[in-house]
Amino acid sequence: MTTKSKRKGATFELELVRELQERGIEAEKAWGSNGKALGESEGVDLVFNWENERWRVQAKRRAKIPEYVKPPEGADIVMMREDRGETLVVIPLSDFLDLL
Repeated sequence: MTTKSKRKGATFELELVRELQERGIEAEKAWGSNGKALGESEGVDLVFNWENERWRVQAKRRAKIPEYVKPPEGADIVMMREDRGETLVVIPLSDFLDLL
């Protein structure tokens, strides 16, 4: 039997796939949230194709996202980096899809 947490995660992954597909973007969820089912690394939950490029997604759903990760009022995106790390960008999904 799956746990409530796993069901919540799988549901979120399916929501993302559906939203991508509704925009005409080919998307697929990895069976069991294991990217190996899609020929990717284990951490990949879903993939989508855009302009002949394959995007690999690790989907995380949390009860509460830290405020510093969310774009504050008046800002469009958040950029963050750990020391000696790569810069990451947080952007609302709708804005990301509009950019595609």
